[in-house]
Amino acid sequence: MKNYILKFWQGFFTIMIGMKVTFRHLFIPAVTIQYPTVRPEMPERERNRLYVNMDDCIGCLQCERACPVNCIEIEIVKSIPGEDLGITSNGKKKALWVTKFDIDIAKCCYCELCVFPCPTDCIYMTDVYEFSEFERDNFIYDFVTLTPDEKEEKKKNHEEFMIKKESEKAAAAKMKAEEEAAKKNENVTKSKNNTDDKPEENKE
Repeated sequence: MKNYILKFWQGFFTIMIGMKVTFRHLFIPAVTIQYPTVRPEMPERERNRLYVNMDDCIGCLQCERACPVNCIEIEIVKSIPGEDLGITSNGKKKALWVTKFDIDIAKCCYCELCVFPCPTDCIYMTDVYEFSEFERDNFIYDFVTLTPDEKEEKKKNHEEFMIKKESEKAAAAKMKAEEEAAKKNENVTKSKNNTDDKPEENKE
């Protein structure tokens, strides 16, 4: 009987120790955040979804190279003479068309390594943390502001410019070769004439 009472008391005492925290919170006001009605305040240096300001992007590919998980894909096209791409907010002149700037946020590890090397501060972490999707493809964010037709137009213009440049370069090289050949033939002719004149001088 004594052993039974001792075990009962030990069990009760153990329960009371475990319930100590629970009983204490009965008299403490609740601090539960009623999400999603109430949103938690994010710390000042939070790292959530990436955003790219394409008006400031110069297509330098620094963020793509810095990404350790290859979640950033960028394609660029050089502008042709006469095209004005404008300048960034910090005064850098833009010289490249960005025809593709995709970020697969499902791959992103939120390391922020892509943010630091950007010379124009166009890519940065936002405070957006609610972006769940039902489809995997919806996590690929396309930040390019050009329309599909404009993308094709920029690529076509650059290709035509490069073809024209190569043809002009080939024509210039051909002309130079012809001039050198003509000059060489002229030198050969002069040399031959000089050789033919020497015997006559000796006879005199």
